[in-house]
Parts: sequence; C-alpha cells; structure tokens
Amino acid sequence: MRIITGIYKKRNLFLVPGMSTRPTSSFNREVIFSVLQDYAGCRVLDLFAGSGSLGLETLSRGAVWVDFVEFAPSAINTILQNINLLGCSENCHLWRKKVDVYLKSCENKYDIIFIDPPYNKNLINPTLKLIYEKSLLNEEGSIIVEHSPQEIIAEEFLPYITKEKYFKRSHFTWLRARNNDLNQESSLPK
Repeated sequence: MRIITGIYKKRNLFLVPGMSTRPTSSFNREVIFSVLQDYAGCRVLDLFAGSGSLGLETLSRGAVWVDFVEFAPSAINTILQNINLLGCSENCHLWRKKVDVYLKSCENKYDIIFIDPPYNKNLINPTLKLIYEKSLLNEEGSIIVEHSPQEIIAEEFLPYITKEKYFKRSHFTWLRARNNDLNQESSLPK
C-alpha cells in the first residue's frame, strides 16, 4: 500500500499483519480522496485507524494534525511503524482506546473525520451519534464513512449526507456538520 500523492507520495506503508483488519484498498482510497482533495491546514480524526493509511494520506496532502484512534495491538504497532517510517510524529497522536471511549471524552474539533470500522459490526451509527452529540466536526467539516453495502446509515443522519458512492463490496458516505443547517437557514431571504 502506497501514499497516493503529496510530500510522502509513493512511500510504501506497512500493513497490519493477519486477517484481523480490512485494509482500505488503493482503489477505495482513490475514491475517498477524489471527492475531497484539499487537506491543507486540516485537523483530522482517523477512527478505527487500522494501518493509519487514511490519516497519513491527509498529512501527505497538507493536514496539520491527525489523531489516530485504534484498539487492536497489531494495528497499533503498524500505525507506529508507519509514523516512524514517514517521520511525522510531530503532526499526529495515536490514541490506544476503543472508539466510543475516545469520542465520549474528546473535546477537540476536526475538519475531517474518517470512520472505517470492521464491516457489519453495527459500529457506524453509534459512532455518528457520538460525533454529532459532541459536535466534534467543525462547521465546514466532513465525515467520510467507508461501510459494507449491508450497513445502512440511520434515518436521523440522512439530512447530513452530501454524497454517496456505491460499489460492489464497499459504500462511501460523506456527511456534513449539523450546524450547517443554521447557516443555510440564516442565509435564506426573509
């Protein structure tokens, strides 16, 4: 697996050994990064980080900070290897926590939040619920979810979906911040 573009372009990353994680393929990363390409100055949250490839790609593209959240020991070791490989430890932090525990205590706000959990484990909607309850997404920010075709985004989050892409084995959903509702309403003529 390689970084697609930016300062770490074509650098090979370590993969999590074994079958405990599902790495985001090069095709899927191309899908994700073709929609939103400008990460300059962004603060990023990479949930269920796996190898850290999504967050590291954003650092390569100009993000200023990434928080990686991962609990599996083999994935934690792989993320640390990749951070050391790229020499980007001053621009990120690895949180060794379960995602829900991290989100419940989080006080940061992010421009980009990646949600890429194990498929079909009912983790997407509870994760979205915590993000929106805690208002962790900046006003102009985006949540990017990679999920199984069998996993459906809950109805309560449908108003925040800005884009969807469907493929045979993976679906991608982009969501915006809730507070954009207020901005859209206030910009309407009276």
